[in-house]
Amino acid sequence: QVQLVESGGGLVQAGGSLRLSCAASGSIFSINAMGWYRQAPGKQRELVTIITSGGTTNYADSVKGRCTIHRDNAKKTVYLQMNSLKPEDAAVYYCNAVLQDYRGSPDYNYWGQGTQVTVSS
Repeated sequence: QVQLVESGGGLVQAGGSLRLSCAASGSIFSINAMGWYRQAPGKQRELVTIITSGGTTNYADSVKGRCTIHRDNAKKTVYLQMNSLKPEDAAVYYCNAVLQDYRGSPDYNYWGQGTQVTVSS
C-alpha cells in the first residue's frame, strides 16, 4: 500500500509564502514523476507543477517565477515552495506521484489527501 502524506498548507496573507511537503511511503520500487495539482471551489483540478525522476520540471504559467518544486529522492519527498501568493492561488493542493510498486510493474498514479491553502487579500 502506497501513501502520500502532505503537509504545510494553511492561511497566509497575499504576498506571503508557504512550503508544502509530500512524503511517499509504502511498497515503492521507483518513483517517476511527482507533482502538485490544485483545485479551487467550482473549478477543475489543474496542474501546478511536476518534476521527473531526472529533475526536469514543468510549471503552470500562472505560477512560473513564484513557485519552485524540489524533490528529495532518498526521502521520497517532494516540496513546493510558493512565494508571492495571490488570492487566486487559494485551493486544495494535491500531491501526485507516478510510481512502480515493484520491478516491472506498470506505472500507477497515486494522490495525497490534499492540503488547504488559503490566501487572504
